[in-house]
Amino acid sequence: MTDRQPQSRTIMVVGGGIAGVTAAIEAAEAGYDVVMVEKSPTLGGRVAQMNRYFPKLCHPTCGLEINYQRIKKSKRISLFTLSTVAAVKGSAGAYTVTVKSEPRFVKPNCTACGDCAAVAETELPDPFNYGMKTVKAAWLPHTMAFPMRYVVAPEVAKTPEGERIKAACKIGAIDLDDKGDTFDLEVGAIVWATGWKPYPAANLTAYRWSDIPDVITNVEMERLASPDGPTKGRIVRPSDGAVPRKVALIQCAGSRDLNHLAYCSRICCLASMKHAAYVREQVAEAEVDVYYIDLRAHDKLESFMRRLQADPQVRFVKSKPARIERGESGGPVVCGENTLTRQVYAEPYDLVVLATGMQASVEGDGRLAGAYDDYGFVFTEGDSIGAGVASGPLDVSMSVQSATAAACKAIQLVSGQVVSGVRGQE
Repeated sequence: MTDRQPQSRTIMVVGGGIAGVTAAIEAAEAGYDVVMVEKSPTLGGRVAQMNRYFPKLCHPTCGLEINYQRIKKSKRISLFTLSTVAAVKGSAGAYTVTVKSEPRFVKPNCTACGDCAAVAETELPDPFNYGMKTVKAAWLPHTMAFPMRYVVAPEVAKTPEGERIKAACKIGAIDLDDKGDTFDLEVGAIVWATGWKPYPAANLTAYRWSDIPDVITNVEMERLASPDGPTKGRIVRPSDGAVPRKVALIQCAGSRDLNHLAYCSRICCLASMKHAAYVREQVAEAEVDVYYIDLRAHDKLESFMRRLQADPQVRFVKSKPARIERGESGGPVVCGENTLTRQVYAEPYDLVVLATGMQASVEGDGRLAGAYDDYGFVFTEGDSIGAGVASGPLDVSMSVQSATAAACKAIQLVSGQVVSGVRGQE
């Protein structure tokens, strides 16, 4: 045995996306108590915001709903939503973690009946749909939210509108005096499953995302194509709601670029190909151009790429466009040079989708017990445990594998098999 044994066998998982959910379930079902901390009102993370995901092009309910049921049945998992880690003290086996929870203004006995939303008047940008639509100030985060529980916006909590929202609830589930909480937890290991955030398209000034409405990002495209998205699954131009007949998909928008993200985000090539398939499924006469530096389709997914390449209405153009201009009709015109033919082009499109890359959600922060690489991703070494995209760009299946490995390492730490990166004596 080691000369220093863990004081706590509880594992904390920070982040409730697919990686955090996986790590928590694996550790709990192996017999360890788990505390989950998630900053948003629900679990699911970016996967819940997708229309479909590889390798089987499943809807998010495929993977998430099964895992939510496993969490519901587990007596070992404690969940804190709208919560973040404020500070970490101590070392592996004996961490003291300070957790800060924001007020939800809705108690656990909420039945998600929607009476509160019916009387709410204020509308706010919907974060689940990346601001492409609004929600009432009392809202259910999305149709497959877990926990299935409404949220009241702090902007109205102390107003007459807040009182009307409270009065509309027949079971007294609205608590306008909720002030949130800050508390300490003792844990033996921390798994950082903090996920990723899309690289800000506004930084790519040459691509005009900020001022040409028919230039959108890949994550916005996922919401447009989703049945519970702002357009109920119809892919349309944001400017006028028209169906796009000619679509451009621009790869590596900000990735592999020393001015933005120096690294490859791994998932963008296949995501753009998936978006080409979305368009072709919905609009039979649509033409799609994919602008790429390189095409990366790993493992068996190369067959998906080959199928698209065989479609005469999908054209692959080896080029990194220089800029997007506004055409005479107000729509986007993609400008650049074809790397293979040396032809200079200025192509007008109905819709342009930028494949923006993955950026670390939690960059190096001295309060947190994790090591970080040069790009802000969690570096798994010693007592630092990263899971999923918190450790670097990964697709969904790779994130699940990474999370399972992270759970195993956390179990080793809290069971005394590994302390401070040193394997115990048997």
